[in-house]
Amino acid sequence: VQLEESGGGLVQAGGSLRLSCAAVGGRISMNPITWYRQALGKQREFVARIMSDGTTNYADPVKGRVTISRDNARNTVYLQMNNLKPEDTAVYYCNTRVVVNVEGAYVDTWGQGTQVTVSS
Repeated sequence: VQLEESGGGLVQAGGSLRLSCAAVGGRISMNPITWYRQALGKQREFVARIMSDGTTNYADPVKGRVTISRDNARNTVYLQMNNLKPEDTAVYYCNTRVVVNVEGAYVDTWGQGTQVTVSS
């Protein structure tokens, strides 16, 4: 499966964006999907995750402003971001991790990323 992010752009502080992570070449309804972001000069950091049963969790800096959801019919996961702040500026990546054996070996799949820029 390949992951394709879209929906990034330039927005003013306080604005909103909805990012999409579309899967191509395979179904992701049973996969956990995680959004990460990486600001210039910083390490990639966790943003939000949604499990196959719909359970979600969020990083503290985005709690209350971000909602992750999935549309299994469209094979897509969304990240709705509201009340954006300049510190949200980063490249946003979606990821899925699949465990491939009982020893816990796994395969990570990443999208190419989508740029989000929030102006003050």
